Amino acid sequence: MSHKNMSVVFTGVGGQGVILASDLLSEVALIHGVDVKKAEVHGMAQRGGSVISYVKFGEKVYSPIVEKKSADILCSFEPLEAIRYIDFLKEDGYAITNTVRNFPLTSIFGKIPYPENPYEILSKFTSKVYEIDALKIALELKVPNVVNVVLLGAISKLLPFKDEEWIQAIQKKVKAKFVDINKEAFRRGKEAIVF
Repeated sequence: MSHKNMSVVFTGVGGQGVILASDLLSEVALIHGVDVKKAEVHGMAQRGGSVISYVKFGEKVYSPIVEKKSADILCSFEPLEAIRYIDFLKEDGYAITNTVRNFPLTSIFGKIPYPENPYEILSKFTSKVYEIDALKIALELKVPNVVNVVLLGAISKLLPFKDEEWIQAIQKKVKAKFVDINKEAFRRGKEAIVF
């Protein structure tokens, strides 16, 4: 079965689960039987710093690095981070961002003013901008740190993997006692967005 190569860029603030999200996507690609490569740029990945992770998968992937203007999907855990990395997205790519502002340290210290309307800025780069209040869903599940899996559920509709492959990946990568809540977070994220 032939699969065109796809690339996803995850971005957020340290402590939001960006790395786990890219691990889960890499795992689901392996389960599906395609080649996959992943790279992370931690920068100030301690809590509060900017984090970016690239995942590329398909028939044959030679490098994990996603060039500017080439990502199919930008999945951002925080709106300002979406703006910061929007130039990775190709013209007809999808930008999916959590609506909840989790101020990166750079904006707190006044280096970068926080934009009034992130959606408007993102819309200048692609017509396919989707916002999701992933934290609200996570809080309804009483587990704030499943925001990452809620967002994976949302982008899963754009990816060639089956739900059971995602479930398998979650079971493999998440501690046993958190598997059920993560499966539910995934399901709720998938339901919350319409492309």
